[in-house]
Formats: sequence, structure tokens, C-alpha cells
Amino acid sequence: MTDKKQFIFGTRAVMEAIRADKDIDRIYIQSGLSNDLIRELIHEARTREVSFSFAPAQKLSAFSSKNHQGVVAVLAAVHFESLENIIHQIFSEGLDPLILILDRITDVRNFGAIIRTAEAAGVHAVVIPDKGNAPVSADAVKTSAGALHHVSVCRSKNMRKTLRELRDSGIRSVGCTEKASESVFGAVLTGPMAIILGSEEDGISPEVLQECDLLAKIPMYGKIGSLNVSVAAGICLYELLRQRTAVSR
Repeated sequence: MTDKKQFIFGTRAVMEAIRADKDIDRIYIQSGLSNDLIRELIHEARTREVSFSFAPAQKLSAFSSKNHQGVVAVLAAVHFESLENIIHQIFSEGLDPLILILDRITDVRNFGAIIRTAEAAGVHAVVIPDKGNAPVSADAVKTSAGALHHVSVCRSKNMRKTLRELRDSGIRSVGCTEKASESVFGAVLTGPMAIILGSEEDGISPEVLQECDLLAKIPMYGKIGSLNVSVAAGICLYELLRQRTAVSR
């Protein structure tokens, strides 16, 4: 169970946390609740772009035996940063940005393992969707071996828009998918680059695939048709680093 200190209970307490710009991973609102205070909370969450969803009372009660009043906020274990600011900073330092985009990675162990590899590979920022991703929780920090404290994490409300903004900034995006015809070892991965990895269940979503500048796959020679996503992340990131190192020599 996640550390209880990561929760805020009660409508007014959660609303104040939003107004205080606390890093909230998600707000759960009890299904069927509708009153002026709940409507004010939803308006505040939408205005501040804080993720929320509706859930049955049993789920909220599972977080704690405290009186949650139908509202529970799960605090993020890290501070979410602005992707635009990070990219500006990296370019100003004369470096080629290396961005890792995770499209709906839901298993916290995979998420943590990917973050650990990303930190080791020198990834400048990891982008996750504001919904449908593993929680950025104490469990995620633990499975990343603490790497989450050393990697910038950014949230995107619209992945397609984010990819378009990256393209406008001169950053190419490569989707790592078995649907590609080109091998990741034959693709050109130098220069400003964003690597995209998809869900454990169905890979990169079609709408995100459409925005990729390049698709590449990891060759498979055995009978198993796919790799664990955290293993795939390591292969793709270190192939990119290999190419960057070769160019810099």
C-alpha cells in the first residue's frame, strides 16, 4: 500500500491543495456526488489542469478509514515540470534534447524500471499523459531506485499536441513499435530526439503513432513476439546513445 501521507481527504482540503499548487497525481471523486462544493472542486481542478476521475465509494474507502467526504487526492511523489522550459534550457546549453515519452504505461514496476534506465541514459525529460499512466507514487520512486528524484517528469493533457510542439521546436519523434518496417538499429536517431514507448497491452495509441516522424522496431528472432516495455526502453535509448557517441567522435 502506498504511504498514507500521500493522500489528502475531504472536499475543502483537496480544493485548498489545488489552490496551493500541490503536485497532485489524481483526484478521485465519489460517483454520484453532485453539490455546489463538488462542482466548485471540479471547476478548480479543470482550471488548474489537475487530473480527476469518478470512482465508487469502495475505492475511496480503500485509501483510508478516515472520513473522506467523497473526495480523495493522491499526491505525486515528485514535482511535475514544464516541458517547454526544459527544452528551452537544453537548447540554451547547446545540447540536443533527449525526451522520453511514455504512452499509457500502467504497471508501476515497468514505469519505475524505465525511469531508472532513462536517468542512466541521460534523458532530459520524461513525458507522461495526465490520465492512463502508472501513478507517480512512492512505489514508483522505490521501483526506480530513486531515479525519479533525478529525472524531470512532465505531464501532457494532449499527446498529439505535445508531439506537434516538439516538432515545431526541431525535435523529431520516433515511435518504437512492432508495426514499423525499419529496425531501430538502422534508423537515424541523432540530433534532437523524442523516443516514444507505448502501453504494455496494445503499444502506442493510433493517434500518437500518426504524429510520429519515424517508426522503428526492435528485431525479434525468437518465437515470442514482443519484449517487456522496460527492456525495449533500454534497447532504444542506448542505441540512440551509441549513435550520438559515434557522431561526436
